[in-house]
Amino acid sequence: MNFLIQARNKNLCMSMLLAGMLAACAPGIPPQIPAEITHAPAGFPEAHYLHAKALGKKILHVDSAQSLVVIEVHRAGTLARLGHDHVVASHNVSGYVSAEEGLADFYVPLEQLAVDEPGLRTDAGFDTQPSPEAIEGTRNNMLINTLDSEHFPYALIHATWADASHRTLNVSITLHGMTRTYEVPAQTETVRDGIVVDGKMSFNQTDFGITPLSVLGGAIQVQDKLDLRFHIVAQGN
Repeated sequence: MNFLIQARNKNLCMSMLLAGMLAACAPGIPPQIPAEITHAPAGFPEAHYLHAKALGKKILHVDSAQSLVVIEVHRAGTLARLGHDHVVASHNVSGYVSAEEGLADFYVPLEQLAVDEPGLRTDAGFDTQPSPEAIEGTRNNMLINTLDSEHFPYALIHATWADASHRTLNVSITLHGMTRTYEVPAQTETVRDGIVVDGKMSFNQTDFGITPLSVLGGAIQVQDKLDLRFHIVAQGN
């Protein structure tokens, strides 16, 4: 009987030893990624930021209410005086900033773009004012014929610091199914629990396979070059 008890104790000790060895060799349980529900588009690297946040890194969220992206569209052609310059704006920028990693990702839903808001036209110094009907026609033409928002509903922006001074960004824009990268001067300000980034750049519509609007044999047309400025406010939770 003593022999059986000793044997059982020996087996129990061996089982406990093996269990301890297996636990020591097993990989650590990865941190849980917060189940944050968003409407981020396919291809947007949201998982990277949520995982970084789960690891304890400080991840900032873009404050859409305070952020703004503005694109100025200029007229051209021999009869340009008969047309209008336009301002296209997004008040719905979403995304993340990881200052520790020196990167940021944003997305803009194209269907929510605003066209020719009076205040932004004034800021741009434009000297004409399209009618409400002309503005709506411009917006519909932009979304359907120019941007093809049905098939490409979002613009994606990926940015990294180009230097340690934080004065230049490498900005990759994905639009109309194509991605192009630009070097953009920027100003960064650290604020309470976040940052503010301002910058300006220009790019061509043809960079993204978009043909600028042209009518009357080019007498009235839209310039290929677009001027973009952004004001991004990102804050922690």
